[in-house]
Amino acid sequence: METGGARERRDDGFSLLLPVYAGDDAGFLRLAFASSVLEQSQPPAEVVIVQDGPVPGDLAEELRRLAEESPVPVRLVVLPENRGLSEALNAGLAVCGYEVVARIDADDVSMPERFERQWRLIREGYDLIGTGMAEFERDHGTPGDVRVPPVGARRIREHARTHNPFNHPTMMYRLAAVERVGGYQPLGKMEDYWLGVRLIVSGARVENIPDPLVGYRVGSGAFSRRGGWAEARTEWRLQSEMRRIGFITTAQYLRNVVMKGAYRLMPASLKRVLFRRFVAGGLPGDRAV
Repeated sequence: METGGARERRDDGFSLLLPVYAGDDAGFLRLAFASSVLEQSQPPAEVVIVQDGPVPGDLAEELRRLAEESPVPVRLVVLPENRGLSEALNAGLAVCGYEVVARIDADDVSMPERFERQWRLIREGYDLIGTGMAEFERDHGTPGDVRVPPVGARRIREHARTHNPFNHPTMMYRLAAVERVGGYQPLGKMEDYWLGVRLIVSGARVENIPDPLVGYRVGSGAFSRRGGWAEARTEWRLQSEMRRIGFITTAQYLRNVVMKGAYRLMPASLKRVLFRRFVAGGLPGDRAV
């Protein structure tokens, strides 16, 4: 088990940050780990797994096995109680031994060339690199909808005023840039969006690879979970924060509050159609990088 604290970080590799909590599936975790560590053309130098509170026996056993058998060093950070994703990620960042960190969730899948392609751009001086991702329900070998992110600093900045410009499980970033803007901050399920906005405002160099280098597991109720009053309130809070730091104007704030509030409260079937039409498909002119 690892504890937090300042560390001298290396720049000849990157850390993989993987949060786990009681609701995760041991089999999905095994697949996420294998795809992001064992099957990568450029694997991470270390893996930092954060166990966010107590977990069931099969998941605890899988974590133990991964830590003991992985050819890549594993740092297991165990939080005594569930503290939520933001605190779990910050606890993991505190023990990362490398200046660059990549993210993956415990139920997603990385394509074999993912980190090699992101690392190449990080070495060119970028602070944050995201990628496209392909949704799947059961078999990542038969992907469904592809979420194509915006490419280029201008498109990313404009996109961020209405939607998250980065697919959150695909991020690779410089830890110093993230620390400068205050790390992850609690904001419902939008902590990654808020982090991306703060990085953009800080002047960080950001880019996306539009190709789907991550398989994103979704269930049949995914669009239902993106709705309701709790999600709408989180959305409104995010809009308020973006207006507070001057990232959006008052007019943009009012537009977003109305449109996004309506989106969060509409039926899941209509929400899915609109998401595919206006968010997942990317923008005309996006190119591979």
